[in-house]
Amino acid sequence: MMPLTLSELGDLPAAVDLMTAARALGFGRTKAYELARLGIFPCSVIKVGDTYRVPTAGLLHVLDVELPFARRSEL
Repeated sequence: MMPLTLSELGDLPAAVDLMTAARALGFGRTKAYELARLGIFPCSVIKVGDTYRVPTAGLLHVLDVELPFARRSEL
């Protein structure tokens, strides 16, 4: 799976699924779920039922991508 580009990062919604966050960070599925389950994913993870969601702001912070860049298309 290819990592996300800066352009793709800028188009993310307010929260993404765990696999999108994992792709942005360069993790595979097994590692992503393991880290989320252990509570040590690199950014905050919200568990909703059986689903993990990752707030995009936290993901971008971990990647050191500033929010103004991420939402430039809305300016």
